[in-house]
Amino acid sequence: MISPGCDALVDGVSLRPFAQTLSTYGAGLAAEIRLEGAAHQSGNFEIVAELVNDSDHDHPLSGTVCKGRLFEARLAIEPERTADFVLEALPDSFRYDRRVPAYGINCGVRMGKDGFETIDLPEFDKRRPIFWTVDQEAPDLSFACLASDPLTSCEMLAAAHARWGDLAWDLDAVRNASVDWSEHMAIHFEKEKRGYEEEKARLKRGIELLKGDERLMQAFKLMNEAMALSTLDSEGRAKYDAWRPFQVGFLLANLGSCAGAETEIVDIVWFPTGGGKTETYLGLILTAAFYDRMRGKTTGITAWSRFPLRLLSLQQTQRFANALAAAEIVRSRYGLGGDPFGLGFLIGGTSTPNDIKDTRSVKERGQWDFEDDDMPGRLRMLKNCPFCKRDTIAMKFRRKYWRVEHRCTNEDCHWGPKEPIPIWVVDSEVWRNLPTVVVGTLDKAAGIAFQTNMRGMVAAPNGYCPEPGHGHTYAVKSGRPHGCLHPRCNAPSGALPMDPKLYGVTYRLQDELHLLRDSLGAVDAHYEALFDHFQNELSEHKPKILASSATLSGYERQSQVLYRRDARVFPQPEPKAGHGFWSGPDEKSMRRFLAVAPRGQTIEYALDRMAVSLQTAIRELHDDPARVAPTFGVDPSLAPWLVDLYGTNVIYGNTLRDLDAVERSAETQWGDIPDPPARVVSLTGRTPFEDVSSVLDQLERPDPDFAKRVHVVAASSMMSHGVDVDRLNVMTMLGLPLTTAEFIQATARVGRTWPSLVFVVHKIARERDASVYRLFPQYVDQGDRFVEPIPITGKSRRVLERTMPGLAFARILMMHQPNAGTGLWKGHQLRNYLSGVPNFGKDEIAAICGMLGYDTADTQSLMNDVESWYDRFVANVEDPANGSEWANDLGPRGKPMLSLRDVEDQVPVWGGDPQ
Repeated sequence: MISPGCDALVDGVSLRPFAQTLSTYGAGLAAEIRLEGAAHQSGNFEIVAELVNDSDHDHPLSGTVCKGRLFEARLAIEPERTADFVLEALPDSFRYDRRVPAYGINCGVRMGKDGFETIDLPEFDKRRPIFWTVDQEAPDLSFACLASDPLTSCEMLAAAHARWGDLAWDLDAVRNASVDWSEHMAIHFEKEKRGYEEEKARLKRGIELLKGDERLMQAFKLMNEAMALSTLDSEGRAKYDAWRPFQVGFLLANLGSCAGAETEIVDIVWFPTGGGKTETYLGLILTAAFYDRMRGKTTGITAWSRFPLRLLSLQQTQRFANALAAAEIVRSRYGLGGDPFGLGFLIGGTSTPNDIKDTRSVKERGQWDFEDDDMPGRLRMLKNCPFCKRDTIAMKFRRKYWRVEHRCTNEDCHWGPKEPIPIWVVDSEVWRNLPTVVVGTLDKAAGIAFQTNMRGMVAAPNGYCPEPGHGHTYAVKSGRPHGCLHPRCNAPSGALPMDPKLYGVTYRLQDELHLLRDSLGAVDAHYEALFDHFQNELSEHKPKILASSATLSGYERQSQVLYRRDARVFPQPEPKAGHGFWSGPDEKSMRRFLAVAPRGQTIEYALDRMAVSLQTAIRELHDDPARVAPTFGVDPSLAPWLVDLYGTNVIYGNTLRDLDAVERSAETQWGDIPDPPARVVSLTGRTPFEDVSSVLDQLERPDPDFAKRVHVVAASSMMSHGVDVDRLNVMTMLGLPLTTAEFIQATARVGRTWPSLVFVVHKIARERDASVYRLFPQYVDQGDRFVEPIPITGKSRRVLERTMPGLAFARILMMHQPNAGTGLWKGHQLRNYLSGVPNFGKDEIAAICGMLGYDTADTQSLMNDVESWYDRFVANVEDPANGSEWANDLGPRGKPMLSLRDVEDQVPVWGGDPQ
């Protein structure tokens, strides 16, 4: 451990000598205090004070002491007056304080009663939020109250918000509380205050909508009744029974979107992880679903929720399923018609199948062989029945309906064993049934260039099969003579069960918006435009875009590029960061962050020693609570509870190589951990889907035998989104993540309910890590300001080259094939069709350029690229010598993308100082 130091701007300095405290080691051991001074650019005088090991190199203890290591040393400075450093790289802001009293060198610094004192590690204690911050009685926001009389409580909430704003957004008060008020800050303040005024007006509009729209009022009440049911456990106990104020505020502010209003604005919910964003989404979705039933939408998708990661969290799926099951109970209770509310799971690939193939060839069936009795079990996506909340689900494949079934075996369940639970996990089953909500990964959007069945996401399918359980029908093709997706069906397709214009989705939701960056974001922008284009053309309305994000850095531009819409956030950031109407700091600790900078040893060695120390300490508490617990002032009877909450450590790595090294070290370097040996599991993007489910289950329901529990989780960014386990309260971060947004998201995985520790082990040789270490408390406290702007462009010729085949062939399938009266998958079919459409190329160029917004001088080169692509494509199609079998082989630059991630890997390049 390198000796601590402290620097500050001082006029007078008083130092406590430390030589006497070291003399107990014997003659030859010594330390000295070194002072250096220099003029600072601010005009003040900067002093650096260091405590340096000055022991005799020939001393017997030189091996441990004289190599730069002093242990448990302290240095205190008592200046008469000081001036603060300023974080120059951060802009002026009336919300934040950029002042830094002192920096530590190889240590942390804290303000004492008379000055500064070093501490072993830079640290910051993040407080748990409270959700009612004003000095007046909180309105009753319980589900029960809002299910019966929502107006009284909502009006009280809006009135309190207005009163708070009158005081908090007072210009004189904010100016007087700010340091170095400037004209720039005044302009920014007025802009942000207008955002608050709009937020206040939106709350009022939401209340007026409830008063003026009887169906919307009824839908809102039924949603609250459903949310009350969704929180009950298997014993009928509610995990919680009320909304947080910001959740009701978001619902009120967006109620109009349930009826199709404000589709030209992206609404982003921006709230700390763990604050209840998912439940807020669900409240709005259920309100829209009930409203849909009342306006005649008896089937079809209300919301499509997309997650940017390949492995969608099973916990998120369970929460969606629980909410929809509760809504289905309420729907049937009140006699609302239509299909049962249900959930579709749209991931595909190796996690879930695109289809269950009906073929005699075992090889063609692959891992999703309908004759394999174990196959359905691998597709279990729910831990518990969403109706009775018990682990009573049995999996089965029913050939009659060609469906993978989740079926509850509990006879006392509201849904019961007679019918399968309304969840569909195979792509073709989702298209057939078009459940109320579809959750999945963003990647699947690329399928619209191959799957005519994806038409149900944006418009009406071709028809509806009269056979029970077969669902909607689509384009006729070989083996499907009438378009039914049941492989053994020959029944003629029937009429649609409702107005075709109602099929378009009400919401497209994007979780973790900040991850749509670089090439993924640029590619997705083209497909977002494509889906908007289809729904607007075929269903005559656009969907509402809702999103959540970990950062507000550049969200306006990102939304313009991705969705060609303006954006706004809820809640509007408060005038003093962390002290708003919707939330404020409590006295209770949520996460204590500690920065560790190994010196003179490898980061791997330091990590191994930390893992051994943490696991040894918890075993000592487990094995001998009567001796250990009193040493830190805890009743020994609480030891099992503490072992349960702090006995599992997360080691978060930024690369798979780092995590592989952790697993190897556990086998070879952790031998000092007392029995039982540490059980290490992995949660990364390459962890098989069924293993993810198993690990989450072990973490949520630990084995009574401590030796059989998971002790260490080696996790990558896959864990940083949607994994909510109350038992995870200790994290060791192996180097800073490449982005601050990931740092915020990853560390939020611990401390969800109980106080937690986050050790950030810096790779101090890296410039960025070293810089953040120096200002670690400010980095954690003002993390949102350090978040990098989202790098994304909507005008990349390279991106257009990659997306052009998908955009073009999607239009052929969705817009032209229904008019052709036949399939257009084959080259000869498309050639015959184009012979009767003389303006095909011209019309398609106009459609593609229109949907992508290529209509200005700075997009002329992109318009030329689109025109060139179609010229070559039409020439290939019309060329009789071109023998390509499939139409999508006729594109001039390759086939459509199979996935939105079907682009080259990106290499982050870092430079400069993050302060």
